[in-house]
Amino acid sequence: MSDKKLIQNQVIKNMILNFLVFTFIFSTLGIFLYIQVENSIYQSSDEELLNSRNRRAILERLESNFENDRPDIPEDIREKNEPKQQRHNAEMINPRIIYIVRNSSGEKIKTSPDSDNYSEVTINMNDLNIIYMLRLNGEYSYRCINYKEEKDGELYYIQVLINVDAEESIMQNFKTTLIISLVLCVGIALGASFILSNITLKPIIESWRKQTEFVQNASHELRTPLTIIQAKQELLLEEPESKIIDKTEDISISLSETRRLSKLVKDLMVLARSDSNKTKLEKKDVNIDELIKHVTEPFSEMAKMQEKEIKLDLNYNKDINIDSNRIHELLVIILDNSIKYTEKGDTITIKTEDKDGKLNLSIADTGIGISDENIKHIFDRFYREDKARSRETGGSGLGLAIAKTIVTEHGGNIKASHNKPKGTIIEIKLKK
Repeated sequence: MSDKKLIQNQVIKNMILNFLVFTFIFSTLGIFLYIQVENSIYQSSDEELLNSRNRRAILERLESNFENDRPDIPEDIREKNEPKQQRHNAEMINPRIIYIVRNSSGEKIKTSPDSDNYSEVTINMNDLNIIYMLRLNGEYSYRCINYKEEKDGELYYIQVLINVDAEESIMQNFKTTLIISLVLCVGIALGASFILSNITLKPIIESWRKQTEFVQNASHELRTPLTIIQAKQELLLEEPESKIIDKTEDISISLSETRRLSKLVKDLMVLARSDSNKTKLEKKDVNIDELIKHVTEPFSEMAKMQEKEIKLDLNYNKDINIDSNRIHELLVIILDNSIKYTEKGDTITIKTEDKDGKLNLSIADTGIGISDENIKHIFDRFYREDKARSRETGGSGLGLAIAKTIVTEHGGNIKASHNKPKGTIIEIKLKK
């Protein structure tokens, strides 16, 4: 399976996983909201159904044989026949409440108000003290509860109903809105899952790409010196009786490639340790200006021999907490590059200063410089602008990548820019 196909499959797997997670979250939230709204909408009605005051009021009607509920008895006669104290203490029933009284056989003996609208209402005499929904004529909704009461040796079953058409309408509208919202959220979740999957995998894919490129480049770089060494050794075996003095050139090339191979392996190990965060810095306070003077001393002699000049403009003149060995290696890498890519009469200037609370170190040369396009990549591993020339000078394209690693380990940053009218400037910023 191709690398592109593997990446696409992984993106799809992550997208499906994210989509399922989002869908579960939205569904759970929707169910929770529906239950909460439903409980809130019906809370007032249910409280009335469970209210003991309404039950007491209904029982009072039972005691008075429902005389108070008979519309054919005039009000003045009803008040005359009802004791004054009883009328004063009578409990009021919520006007929304409808009750149906049944005898012990379940036959209806009273409905308040009197109406044939509730003739189709049935009762389960085993289903007591539990609120349930009831629908009449296919369009009217009621919340109901059944009670069992005993008065004067008589057993009664009382159904208490309260109309909830308004609440039911609200719930239906809310349910429709919720379903539409969930569908939209699921659609958004699908798109978000795809985007998140790509965003999540992007650094992994990039890292994987760089690793693959790194392995390919490393294999190529290792193969070249090994091929040369093998070829030279095979030439030596073709003439086993030859004297060493006659094969000096072949032996010299083999040794040179061996040294190059050894350095390449060392650089690869440095980068590998850095990638795995296994590099341990041994920091201590060091006078950076004195360290630079010490490092540049042999390079100054080398530059003088090549009719070049190294100038020092050191103004930091204080200690900084660094790993001196690693910073020494950093300076060697940059100075080595500066010497390689400058010509007779060119100048290399090293400058330090305290700026914005940081050490600003710049190494500027007046050499051949680097193009606008390539200057963006000079810290990439195995990157070389002029590969043929780099091979001649023994370069592998890892030096500046290691330099960047060293600066990053110290919490600083490094960048390259053009030195006008010609040349290159490497700027390094380190915290105190």
